[in-house]
Amino acid sequence: MHRVVALVRPVQSTFELGCAVEVFGTERAGVPRHYTFETCTETPGPVPTTGGYTMHVPQDLAVLDAADTVIVPGWLPVETPLSAGVRHALLRAHVRGARLVTICSGVFALARTGLLDGRSATTHRARAEQLRREFPRVRVEPDRLYVDHGDVATSAGAGAGLDLCLHLVRRDHGAAYAASVARDMVLPPRREDGRVRYPPASAPGDGLDDLFAWAGERVGTPLSVPDLAAHVGVSPRTLARRFADRLGTSPGAWLVSRRVAEARTLLEETDLPVEAIATRVGLASAVNLRRRFRTQVGTTPGAYRRAFRARNGSVGSDAGPRRP
Repeated sequence: MHRVVALVRPVQSTFELGCAVEVFGTERAGVPRHYTFETCTETPGPVPTTGGYTMHVPQDLAVLDAADTVIVPGWLPVETPLSAGVRHALLRAHVRGARLVTICSGVFALARTGLLDGRSATTHRARAEQLRREFPRVRVEPDRLYVDHGDVATSAGAGAGLDLCLHLVRRDHGAAYAASVARDMVLPPRREDGRVRYPPASAPGDGLDDLFAWAGERVGTPLSVPDLAAHVGVSPRTLARRFADRLGTSPGAWLVSRRVAEARTLLEETDLPVEAIATRVGLASAVNLRRRFRTQVGTTPGAYRRAFRARNGSVGSDAGPRRP
């Protein structure tokens, strides 16, 4: 069981902590549990929160010595320095191999350890300039929902904490499992391109939400961009503009991304050969699937399947439930 520990402090943001609790600490009927969740603080006892109430945290920093993932769910005020105890506990956990994760303003705590020097990171767009100014060796990317380096990961604004946590679940246990967690939370399993978008609040409905659902149910068919445009009732050029405004990508790129995502699920849940999976997800051939898969996932379908099964302790027909 993967042990997740959140390091909280006064005054603790309730939403950022709630993101971690909801993804890693909530039991769900019918969804296998792969994580345990705990909280700790430097001085055990009452910890005031931004919600106006106080929570009791009985565990101190020693619990971080056994954590697989350490989450810093916000760090307010962001100017607050790290105590020697917190800094040493985070660095000790990192050296031991724990994954350090921050949500929103939590990146300021991680930056003070030096572990982000020379690396990219993100935070809430309102604090991006301050992060750049205080930590010039950190490459700040405020338009990213999250940045994951494997050993350290950061998220943008508080809501992006959910995106990051689900991304980590997907990395740990695969796309299908992450989708089941997201589905129970009534969330999409992932935002389409991992970028922060701020469309005008007054923009009229663009019809894309309905299109996403409609196309997602037909991902294995030979859909084209004109087919997508026809479903919305606009020209391909207008559809391309709406995708650019909403997602910062093209309809064709979005469709390929959906096909690759479905291929990942089939690689995790079935023993189908790559050629058959390519046909099922509308990519026509194993060669095309391998090319698209490597571009988006960074590896081949076969290597992805082997790594997923090795990570989850299963091989071949013993790899858990199979879809026909």
